[in-house]
Amino acid sequence: MSATELRPGEPILHVENLHVTYQGRSRKTKPVLAVDGVSFDVHPGEVLALVGESGCGKTSIARAVMRLLEPSAGKIVLNGTDITRLGHRALRPIRAGIQMVFQDPYESLDPRQTVFDLVAEPLSIHRRLRERGERRAAVLRALERAGLHPAEEIARRYPHHLSGGQRQRVAIAAAMVLEPSLIVADEPVSMLDVSLRAGILRLMLDLREQRDLAYLFITHDLSLAWVVADRIAVVYLGRIVEIGPPAEVIGSPKHPYTKALVSVIPVPEAGAAAEQIVLVGETPSARAIPAGCRFHPRCWKYEELGRPDVCRTRDPSLAGDIHDAACHFLLDQDGAVAATAVPTTPQGDPA
Repeated sequence: MSATELRPGEPILHVENLHVTYQGRSRKTKPVLAVDGVSFDVHPGEVLALVGESGCGKTSIARAVMRLLEPSAGKIVLNGTDITRLGHRALRPIRAGIQMVFQDPYESLDPRQTVFDLVAEPLSIHRRLRERGERRAAVLRALERAGLHPAEEIARRYPHHLSGGQRQRVAIAAAMVLEPSLIVADEPVSMLDVSLRAGILRLMLDLREQRDLAYLFITHDLSLAWVVADRIAVVYLGRIVEIGPPAEVIGSPKHPYTKALVSVIPVPEAGAAAEQIVLVGETPSARAIPAGCRFHPRCWKYEELGRPDVCRTRDPSLAGDIHDAACHFLLDQDGAVAATAVPTTPQGDPA
């Protein structure tokens, strides 16, 4: 089923109770639970940003969605088709509808190929436009859409002839040549100079407007997610702990972890900086996730409330409506406890 055949309101991407486990080389080594019961949807034309610290599991989520990693449990539905357990042959035609832009344009492009060959490669893999003239026209059109002018000249170059921003535009052109409905963008501007980032982000958002393109946007930068996303999902230790519209997640975070991240966003106006919340300790290992709320060993609100037993013994699930958070003590705009959440069902399970 293509994106144009989706029923009204049906998401392009539906992820339900996703788990990803990395098994150590030795049977004695405890496995790493990189993704632990994550559920979300991405709708046509939507940008959903997954935000969190390095090692929180957001890239593992992205790679599982792409089926570059095998999920250990859960469900992934793309354009109405369950792709969770599809074999390589059955997955190939469906993969044309979901493409990935990687973090490092210096590593993701083969230096031995010309720009033309790099952008044409997805057409060869998916056996599209075998007639030489049609393929050439499609490649040049993709380069033009990616802002690479003149396309004829750029197509003859090799990656080492290009700047970092141009290389990432080539990667975007290669992703777009198949005209997918969803792009998974894994930190697509983090390796670029600040002066180049705005241009790449504007290109990605323009492509969304022109083609009703959806993005699963992976970033560690909450302020960047605020600018580009329609919804933000905050990830901590393999699980979404808060999700909602940027104005609410940033303006009035409900989860203590999100509140801490928001507190350190630079504020340009003089005198506008709020008190920063510094998290103590390191993120626990995904081999030994704490009992109860996984954030409680580093949680400032847990300490402020006198270390409630419920935080150590009961695992909270996402609670809310449009703006959800997984905390026993949901915060208001000022960081005070606004409500006590009691659900303890894991994220992917039915309540």
